[in-house]
Amino acid sequence: MNSRNLIINDILQFSIALQARKPILGLDLGEKTIGIAISDITRSIATGLTTLRRQKFLSDAQKLKTLALERQVVGIILGLPINMNGSEGPRAQSTRSFAKNLSKIIELPISFWDERLSSSAAEQVLLQADSSRKTRSKVIDYVAATYILQGALDRMQNQRRENYNDR
Repeated sequence: MNSRNLIINDILQFSIALQARKPILGLDLGEKTIGIAISDITRSIATGLTTLRRQKFLSDAQKLKTLALERQVVGIILGLPINMNGSEGPRAQSTRSFAKNLSKIIELPISFWDERLSSSAAEQVLLQADSSRKTRSKVIDYVAATYILQGALDRMQNQRRENYNDR
């Protein structure tokens, strides 16, 4: 597989490309950190895993590759920071560049999920849980990654149901 085949914009095509009964990672790329979540093997539930403090790209990519191998991950969902009006700005282009470069190091299918409002939704969940400011700052990135991954998982499951019902 070459890197052009690994980046799949359509979530259904991404789902079809995945090996069965293996988890996928969800990533929330920030300027200083990468929030990381993982699915269960049935791809029903996303769980926050950790937050990676960003360094140089190659170092970050190697850590992600090691994590993917350890967890037997078969795909990656990246949160795509789309503007509220639906356009893609510099942050979205940066995320797409990250995906392109990552696909050269990690040979797994990569797709994107609209992350609009994921950080604010994660913040709301943490506030409702009465988390302290210190706790929120430690976990916000992987909670946002969990929110992103869960959205993608829900869409993939809904598409599978729709396809099954169309038979």
